[in-house]
Amino acid sequence: QVQLVESGGGLVQPGGSLRLSCAASGSIFRINAMGWYRQAPGKERELVAAISSGKSTNYADSVRGRFTISRDNAKNTVYLQMNSLKPEDTAVYYCNTDILTSWGTGINSWGQETQVTVSS
Repeated sequence: QVQLVESGGGLVQPGGSLRLSCAASGSIFRINAMGWYRQAPGKERELVAAISSGKSTNYADSVRGRFTISRDNAKNTVYLQMNSLKPEDTAVYYCNTDILTSWGTGINSWGQETQVTVSS
């Protein structure tokens, strides 16, 4: 069994910064890709950023240059540093991971969600 615990969301003014964290725990042999998604009210869930096991990164055009995804493999944790936040970044954010468990099975897991609100 694998658990993902997110933290770091909240309310911030436009132009501000937040850092999201997502820690995986449980029967983990290896974590492959890790990523962050978001879903705004009335919109579909979209990929914000992803990072491979080799730390190659990919960003949505709307956040490139403002957000930075990183990971600490020793802590099984992925981070999303969000700078220059805009009201349109307001959404529920989810982390997502591709995990190879200790039993040799591959699973895709989602975090519990964290709210990010950008408003003055």
